[in-house]
Amino acid sequence: MVTMGQNRATKSDFGRVLRRAAGLIFASGLVAFAVTVPVTSPALAKTGIVLAITLEPPHLDPTAGAPAAIDEVVYANLFEGLTRIDAQGQVKPGLAERWVIEDDGLTYRFILRPDVTFHDGATFDSSDVKFSFERAVAEGSENAQKGLFSAIETIETPDPQTVVIKLKRKEGLFLWNLGWGDAVIVDPASADTNKTNPIGTGPFKLDSWARGDQIRLVRTSKYWGQKPAIDSVTFKIIADPSAQVTALLAGDVDAIPNIGAPESVAQFQADPRFVVTPGTTEGETILAMNERRAPLNDVRVRKAIQHAIDRQAIVDGAMFGFGTPIGSHFAPHNPAYTDLTSVTPYDPEKAKALLAEAGVAPGTKLVLKLPPPTYARRGGEIVAAQLKAVGFEIEQIPVDWGQWVSEVFKGDHDFDLTIVSHTEPLDIGIYARDDYYFGYDNPAFKALMTKIDGVADPAGRNTLFKEAQRMLADDAANGFLFQLAKVTVQRKGLKGLWQNAPIQANDVTGVRWE
Repeated sequence: MVTMGQNRATKSDFGRVLRRAAGLIFASGLVAFAVTVPVTSPALAKTGIVLAITLEPPHLDPTAGAPAAIDEVVYANLFEGLTRIDAQGQVKPGLAERWVIEDDGLTYRFILRPDVTFHDGATFDSSDVKFSFERAVAEGSENAQKGLFSAIETIETPDPQTVVIKLKRKEGLFLWNLGWGDAVIVDPASADTNKTNPIGTGPFKLDSWARGDQIRLVRTSKYWGQKPAIDSVTFKIIADPSAQVTALLAGDVDAIPNIGAPESVAQFQADPRFVVTPGTTEGETILAMNERRAPLNDVRVRKAIQHAIDRQAIVDGAMFGFGTPIGSHFAPHNPAYTDLTSVTPYDPEKAKALLAEAGVAPGTKLVLKLPPPTYARRGGEIVAAQLKAVGFEIEQIPVDWGQWVSEVFKGDHDFDLTIVSHTEPLDIGIYARDDYYFGYDNPAFKALMTKIDGVADPAGRNTLFKEAQRMLADDAANGFLFQLAKVTVQRKGLKGLWQNAPIQANDVTGVRWE
């Protein structure tokens, strides 16, 4: 459902149409008067922005849910953590202005920023940090990323501006982990109502939420840090990709941070009113295989499926060329990435031979459940055709996100195949989780991830990450398709939106009009 907001660009467009029409009428001798309509630039006098987003978040508490749609609204804008991830994917100070790591590598001393308050006026101090982290791992917690805090042994608060965290083991990514949306700091007094009335320390606060339509944040007057250039941001919820395009052309939105209709990009590139910025995300798009079920529990079958897939054909056909083929679960822009697409290249004859070797009869049926995003629905059509070409019968079942979570991700894992993009940053560790939805279970991989957790040196950690990627590729742990692109289309004059998405966010703290 799309509900259009106030049209801020149509006056200019309408004026041009009227002047052209008036000129034609005058030239024909029908009338002898001119129509004048003032022309204004869409960027003039703008103090806020309107962004089109595809998915409405179920609520606004990033510490109590997995959907990326939550962080895409509130991360850095409304809620903050001790550290933060910037546009380049680097760890930067957040509510902690600095920190010291003791020689043992297990003790972290965080010095907090002074004079920070929550949106309701409550004072921020070390007790809020202790509360937030202990709440995240408490029994009954809804935090979707409890593993971020698993290395913590104790949290001490020697004074209001100091937090001392002692770890049970070395955790090379600890500062990175604290920059996730799941690790933002909340106030005990408002924590239980953050889903509908979020209270954070960020430069914006919630102004209104019209369910199914839009979420509006406004700039706070007492923010501890640099004041944003814009005074408001409205997240316009437009699920249909073509409707997003229409809204941008009409002036109802100022930008689409990740356009869902890649076929429209050429149109915007040719239009001087807009700027198109291609980028990348942390989204490894995979054909997930339920390894609990035969024949997918046979590595030969999983390799056959991977050989049956032409990755570039999916990128070209479903994403109009936007995306990078991958051969394991790792982002190509990461320094630790290794290109493993050659481990299982597109080779339908090899796929047929492996299926015959595994005793899989032609016509074997597999159920492919497809969530709503374009990459899944369009990509699913191509994958189904490619798998049919090597002998499978594929039943495609479109599902909404609620169904996908309940039927695929949780519960009885009722699926054979699904296509989904994992957009969490540096999330190769999901393959070490017990009873994760695709059912990959390799003790050697779990041991390797435990080893990585204990390595603080980036070079040493990257070497082990390369080994982990190779293990997943050799096991054909899933069908690795492509890295999801991030293509931003915005009005000319709008600056400061992130080109890439190193974390699930639409950080507008640096956005401005020029």
